[in-house]
Amino acid sequence: MRRRLVSAWISTVISLSMVLLLVGVGTLLLVNARAVSDYFKENLQVSVLLKQQVGEEEALAYERKVAAIPGVRSTHYVSRDQGVEEMSRMLGQDFLDVFESAPVPISIDVNLEAEYVSSDSLEVVKQALAASDLVEEVVYQTSLVDALNQNLQRISLGIAVLVGLLLFISFVLIANTVRLDLFSRRFSIYTMHLVGATKAYIRAPFVGRAAFQGLFAALVAILLMVGALFILRDEFVQLFQIFTLKSLLVVMGVMVAFGVVICMVSTCFVVNRMVGYNRDQLYAY
Repeated sequence: MRRRLVSAWISTVISLSMVLLLVGVGTLLLVNARAVSDYFKENLQVSVLLKQQVGEEEALAYERKVAAIPGVRSTHYVSRDQGVEEMSRMLGQDFLDVFESAPVPISIDVNLEAEYVSSDSLEVVKQALAASDLVEEVVYQTSLVDALNQNLQRISLGIAVLVGLLLFISFVLIANTVRLDLFSRRFSIYTMHLVGATKAYIRAPFVGRAAFQGLFAALVAILLMVGALFILRDEFVQLFQIFTLKSLLVVMGVMVAFGVVICMVSTCFVVNRMVGYNRDQLYAY
């Protein structure tokens, strides 16, 4: 029986660590939901295509005016040669053979502040950009903007539901482990209850072990999460810039709190239920 208890304890710690790891990742995304949303919005580009006859000096002067427009976060000047290189990569090196002169105009890529990336605000910015006689066309994907705003809200809601589901799963895992532990001690608990021991006295050692179990599982989950973030950092450099040390510490605190509280609550639930059993119920347990 002792070997079964040790095996159950270890398996529960591993399972709870995996659950808390997923909870931690979900919480990290929820805590940084606004920052993640702003990151994607601020990387959405609005392309301003200038007329063919516009020269480099006029284009650079216009870029400075664009940079001063409210809501514009940054601008990037794309010369004709750069535009030709980009088109060559997309369409092949020989795409210019059918033209007498390069059809690629000078363009300016504009990134907006996050609060301006919505259908209404983008339309206002578009009108401000197109007001100049130098501009041929202002291009951005309206459907992408709408989909981005809608999907970010859905993703946040989905993550919140997933975190709640994972917490329920961890509660069940702990309850089953505690039930197995109490099975071997059920008559000792019954005897303690007969001689006048209070529920709090009977519950205390089980709750203490559960709190340690939750803390240990949370620390394992934190180490796994930090290791995963360290490995992925080089692959998503810009995205990881929004994960601040403060938010990471908050997530770690949430993981520890969840691990300890869930273990203690599930243990209290099982112990209180068993203390109320009579002898016949204990035999049938």
